[in-house]
Amino acid sequence: MHRFANPARFLNIARPFTGWLFWPGLILLAAGAGCGLFVTPPDYLQGETVRILYIHVPAAWLGMAGWGGIAVAALMQLVWRHPLAAVAGRAIAVPGALFTAICLITGSIWGRPTWGTWWEWDGRMTSMLVLFFLYLGYMALANASARQAQGGVSPTTAIFGLVGAVNIPIINRSVVWWNSLHQGPSITMRGSSIDMALLWPLGLTLVGFTLLFAAIVLMRMRTILAEAKAEARMQRMARG
Repeated sequence: MHRFANPARFLNIARPFTGWLFWPGLILLAAGAGCGLFVTPPDYLQGETVRILYIHVPAAWLGMAGWGGIAVAALMQLVWRHPLAAVAGRAIAVPGALFTAICLITGSIWGRPTWGTWWEWDGRMTSMLVLFFLYLGYMALANASARQAQGGVSPTTAIFGLVGAVNIPIINRSVVWWNSLHQGPSITMRGSSIDMALLWPLGLTLVGFTLLFAAIVLMRMRTILAEAKAEARMQRMARG
């Protein structure tokens, strides 16, 4: 892992990988969304509103996976002192918050015709909202410590990232632990309760969004490293 700790070596790998992830992700997303909108049949109960699942489900997955990535980066920063781990955590935060917000918005839009309400303070929705606020708190701490951490995050911010990971299993199991309007798990290790006629485009959008998420993280890491390099150059020039 420390082979990639050198920023120059990392950038040599990240530059081509950004395009290799972005364009296939965009193609898969367009294909999945197009098929989900125009090819799959409406649901026998939810009708046309079911089509929002092709955005909502990947957004929920990436909101949780993003914080999982922050927790892993925080662990690598605190335990192994990996120099790029702090940069990775900061790079993940913005797209993670974005997809969490998309999950909350699409869930509210889906819930209005299905449940008759825009919002319900149940376990799943409330814990997802908590995740969004955790992202905002992490970004605020990261921005405050960015200069001292040379573009990354401070140890305090990393600890916040680890502690916030407690919310991920709560989100995952909330529909099992508490009864609410939100439906139970539709896709598990045992299979799926979603008919295959509706399910298959979800795989395309899920993979497409995931590839785009990874590409955005790499682009942000490259930007953060470039900003840190420029800041260091300006400081050297100021010292004469």
